[in-house]
Amino acid sequence: MLPTRLARLDALRGLAIVWMTAYHFCFDLNQFGYLKQNFYADPLWTGQRTAIVSLFLFTAGLGQAVAVHRRQGWRQFWRRWVQVAGSALLVSAGSYVMYPQSFIYFGVLHGLAVMLVVARLTAGWGRWLWFLGGAALALKFLASGAHAAWPDMEWLNHKSLNWLGLVSRKPITEDYVPLVPWLGVVWWGMAAGAWVVRWRPHWLQGHANGPAMGAPAIRGLAMLGRWSLPYYLLHQLVLMGLLMAARALK
Repeated sequence: MLPTRLARLDALRGLAIVWMTAYHFCFDLNQFGYLKQNFYADPLWTGQRTAIVSLFLFTAGLGQAVAVHRRQGWRQFWRRWVQVAGSALLVSAGSYVMYPQSFIYFGVLHGLAVMLVVARLTAGWGRWLWFLGGAALALKFLASGAHAAWPDMEWLNHKSLNWLGLVSRKPITEDYVPLVPWLGVVWWGMAAGAWVVRWRPHWLQGHANGPAMGAPAIRGLAMLGRWSLPYYLLHQLVLMGLLMAARALK
């Protein structure tokens, strides 16, 4: 029987939180003119964004595998889902105020809300999740080739459909996490999680105050991971508020 909180899973999610915060702080420094970097094209930054989102979604898949193992009911699922979906709407509203021409309409939380439902519905597909995950990742490249071969597929770039990810170009938005290829990462997280809870459950069972989790940094990561959603919503407000205050004091 798995404990209520899985400190190692929380710590992994917390690691993604810390990395995201560092990335966004650099992004904000760039916005305020303290850095001069191209966050939209430089592989140093685009690669980090890909890695951060991948880590977030992989841990989301792990979490769903654990929830299914615990026989979590749909009522509990929908309670958490409403929090994610509601937070996504807040992100859209806030980003519209800050970036009206490129506001976030299908970012990481929007994508996660849809992917969680798909993941839950496919939770019993076992080893097929590995195949489906690979197929979702491959679809991104197949879609690019299909657009080149058949220009009439331009309609897939429309805002009403580009959340699927079958696009030839990234839409103008501050965050974009479509189903393809990112659902594949969630599926792989679920497949890995199902294997771990069956064959290596002790990998997840570190306690925040136990020997394996005794380092203060690891305990801190686990705590962050437990509060990842409110932290995600608030961290940019705090970072930008601090930078605005620093500018005002100059």
